[in-house]
Amino acid sequence: MNGSDNAVAKAPNGRRGLLLSLLAGLFLAAGIGYGIYWALVARYAETTDDAYVAGNLVQITPQVSGTVLAIGADDTDYVKAGQTLVEFDQADSRVALDQAEAALARSVRQVRNLMATTAEIEANVVLRAVELARTRADLARRDPLAGSGALPAEDLQHARDAVKSTQAALDAAEQQLAAHKTLVDRTTVESHPDVQSAAARVRDAYLAYARTALPAPVSGIVAKRSVQVGQRVGPGTPLMAVIPLDQVWVDANFKERQLLNLRAGQPVKLYADVYGSAVEFHGRVAGFGGGTGSAFALLPPQNATGNWIKVVQRVPVRIALDPAELAQYPLQLGLSMEVEVDTHVRDTGVQPMAARTTPVYQTKAYASLTDTADQRIAAIIGANGGDARAARRLAKQAAQSAAPKSGAP
Repeated sequence: MNGSDNAVAKAPNGRRGLLLSLLAGLFLAAGIGYGIYWALVARYAETTDDAYVAGNLVQITPQVSGTVLAIGADDTDYVKAGQTLVEFDQADSRVALDQAEAALARSVRQVRNLMATTAEIEANVVLRAVELARTRADLARRDPLAGSGALPAEDLQHARDAVKSTQAALDAAEQQLAAHKTLVDRTTVESHPDVQSAAARVRDAYLAYARTALPAPVSGIVAKRSVQVGQRVGPGTPLMAVIPLDQVWVDANFKERQLLNLRAGQPVKLYADVYGSAVEFHGRVAGFGGGTGSAFALLPPQNATGNWIKVVQRVPVRIALDPAELAQYPLQLGLSMEVEVDTHVRDTGVQPMAARTTPVYQTKAYASLTDTADQRIAAIIGANGGDARAARRLAKQAAQSAAPKSGAP
């Protein structure tokens, strides 16, 4: 009986030992597997769920004052670049434009009259010179006769006075010609200062007239509409905003110890809470913030106190997203994201110091306004006797000289 009891007791102990060995082996294998995973993958990944979608919030503000007559879009509407969002009453600006165009036409005709008068004044100078030559010849003939007594002294004095009179008339005509040439010398009708000044007033009046219709600077979703029909608004008043959802990025806030291995250009995987793990976004590290979030807070912390407690700081890291994925899966501003950065590539500097050479964001919705104004100016100059092609050429040169140069502040 004792032998059988010992055999029965040893059997459970053997199974227990085998299970413990298998369990220990399983834990060992899991540890080895995780060690391999950490060495090859995990130690090269920096993750955070403190990340949110950000983007451009394009404010729609008028450049002129006016009364709102129509509103072309409301919140949640999609608008295309150039589409009219708000229309103002155009009556006052239309009158001002008509007055400026009439003043330009009058200036063109006045300058043409100045240039046509030049030939008349030059002919008058020639006439005065001929008269002076005649009076001098008369004096030369009378002078010998007066010496011999054949001509009265009074006639000789009259001849001398005639020479002085015609000389003064010639001097006055020459001064008038010189003064007149200062008004038209080295200019054409199109480049004359009076015409240029009137053209500038037409351009200003046309811009004020055209800006009574506010176009969408970019394509996107309308938000924050506050304008109402009949409202009187002034320049700079926020009316609504347009959010271009194709131009969004992610601001990921990494802990300060996570920044050691982060570099610009590293690939990033992202997951949005709105889509879940089924949709994976891809991007790259675009740059790093110039300070921690607390450094730019409205009420920055005062750490020089007796009860100071260290708080781990976070630095915003901008992540650029793939435009093709954004077009397929749009992201609204403020959505939460989970970010995983692959830090295998670390051969660049922590913060690249390359100056930007292209605009961050720009619109061409307003580019045609000045072109249309110049076309109207050229047409007015041509209709009143000037050279329309020369006017367009001068306007183009002026626009090129006024354009900001690359790298200018």
